[in-house]
Amino acid sequence: MTSERFESDWHDWHHAREARATAPHGLAALRHTHWLTDEPAAVEGAPGRWAAHDGAVVGTGLADASDAVRLAAGDELAVGATVLRAFERDGALALRVLDPDAPTRTSLAGIDAFAPSPRWVVRASFEPAADATLDVTSVDGHASTEHVAGVARFDVDGTPIELTLTRDAGGLGAVFADATSGHEAYRFRFLAVDEPAADGTLELDFNRAYLPPCAFSDQYVCPLPSPGNRWSVAVRAGERLPVRRTVAAESPAA
Repeated sequence: MTSERFESDWHDWHHAREARATAPHGLAALRHTHWLTDEPAAVEGAPGRWAAHDGAVVGTGLADASDAVRLAAGDELAVGATVLRAFERDGALALRVLDPDAPTRTSLAGIDAFAPSPRWVVRASFEPAADATLDVTSVDGHASTEHVAGVARFDVDGTPIELTLTRDAGGLGAVFADATSGHEAYRFRFLAVDEPAADGTLELDFNRAYLPPCAFSDQYVCPLPSPGNRWSVAVRAGERLPVRRTVAAESPAA
């Protein structure tokens, strides 16, 4: 691939990421995550009363619905300009409120990123895992267990690195932190990874390391990196931080 094509492809990816984050109901629009019980209750930002019942998010008392509204995990309901989305984690159900007027969205101007470089397209060996699990803690302190897909091994400037990968419906991925985390970049980042090649190796493109949703709204419950995915080396590639608009202070009245 030519350097021009490499940079063009990366910029297309980056612009798509910014569009997803800044969209009216995109990543930055999440205003509330309300964890529900089986007792119907009013929640901020949504009409009616909401509860968890038989594996679904159930809403009653909505002005335009005579019957109860049932949302399976991932289902959405538009209420005016707001979108209500059902969310599930380890059997617990929540109602999420996505609001285009959320300050986290209206202040978002884009996503800052390191300049793309072929140097950060890394070839790694891959050791598949057999029935291995990983203890995961989320930003809200919730503990869960994930299945490990395997371990990628590579080096950065002579320093050997191991990256533990998990697998979900979207494929292979990882959560990692490095020497830039919390300083030059957000405190951790995500990386999607293609399936291994025929020779058992992986291509890790850190130019496409991306910010977790909780970088845009603290209402997300992102998983934190495992201890083995926290490195002392600096990975100056991929997304760094959300870019926020500055609001000029109003001049005092004369």
